[in-house]
Amino acid sequence: MNVRQAPDYPEWPQYDEKEREGLVRALEQGQWWRMGGSEVDSFEREFAELHGAPHALAVTNGTHALELALQVMGVGPGSEVVVPAFTFISSSQAAQRLGAVAVPVDVDPHTYNIDVAAARAAVTSRTRAIMPVHMAGFLADMDALAELSADTGVPLLQDAAHAHAARWRGKRVGELGSIAAFSFQNGKLMTAGEGGAVIFPDTERYEAAFLRHSCGRPRTDRRYLHQVAGTNLRLNEFSAAVLRAQLSRLEAQIATRGERWAVLSPLLAAIDGVVPQRGDDRTDNPSHYMAMFRVPGISEDDRNALVDRLVAAGVPAFAAFRAIYRTDAFWEIGAPDETPEQVAERCPNTEAISRDCVWLHHRVLLAGEQDMHRTAEIVAAAVAAV
Repeated sequence: MNVRQAPDYPEWPQYDEKEREGLVRALEQGQWWRMGGSEVDSFEREFAELHGAPHALAVTNGTHALELALQVMGVGPGSEVVVPAFTFISSSQAAQRLGAVAVPVDVDPHTYNIDVAAARAAVTSRTRAIMPVHMAGFLADMDALAELSADTGVPLLQDAAHAHAARWRGKRVGELGSIAAFSFQNGKLMTAGEGGAVIFPDTERYEAAFLRHSCGRPRTDRRYLHQVAGTNLRLNEFSAAVLRAQLSRLEAQIATRGERWAVLSPLLAAIDGVVPQRGDDRTDNPSHYMAMFRVPGISEDDRNALVDRLVAAGVPAFAAFRAIYRTDAFWEIGAPDETPEQVAERCPNTEAISRDCVWLHHRVLLAGEQDMHRTAEIVAAAVAAV
């Protein structure tokens, strides 16, 4: 087989007449913001139902979803939030922008999810939240994290930006007893270009978040009686209409990705030097936001060259996240009283994964089964050339 022939990956984002019909529906209803229209309300009900949550609140983006959730959890100046060191920077910046200190901890070398023992060791009297990130749609160890939360009294905030419709031992994300935040950014599993949502297990914090996301103003207020300090994080009606259409095909796409990962993962594992991400088997419906693999022992420069070879061969490949403490942004505000090297010393798995990991966009897993074989052949040739 000619490995120089690019597999037939579908484009992303995907759309059809459902998105067009939704946009026209939003346009013609005559009210284009959530307080007068119906698209955002309808989307919130549908998203909450899919995830088994009593309440969902749509917001402007996934970063704002995390920030709003942390705020209603009491995070602010003088508090700390435990975050995985291997994640997108929004996980830490959401806490830091509230004036809190983000405390990075190491991750598991196989799942790339937060190391629960490391999280336990990082909890102090100032800790107000522990934030597991469900990396690539494989859920963190929610059993052990629930035990940690119960033991310490520190609540969990699930960063579920990669985990739309995923389940843990049969339970949906909204049935796990903690707040969860989602992203609808352009590359995510469902998208309106930007957007986010927070799901809540209780009415009290949902109502508090609604006020905060709408400038502190109650739904029925007509006299500008703002009750709390807030900001404008409201999602617009056009984005919600698109997201309703995206939501309608989410589960079928996840099923396809699961079938394709079952083919691609062993093919990658058969390549000398390649180790695919291994999810916890208790995640019984991983959403496969990324197809991730490591090449242990490779240098960062060679990993970057590997990504360039894959891209040149037509594979949508990316270098994995940089350890958050290895960025200048992390140290600008809300950083722990440590040096980057001190944090790195207690995060050896994060150091290695940040250096040797590659991820493929989830549209790879929407291609045909034969394309999985072509993809593996291209990866094998690119790794051999390093």
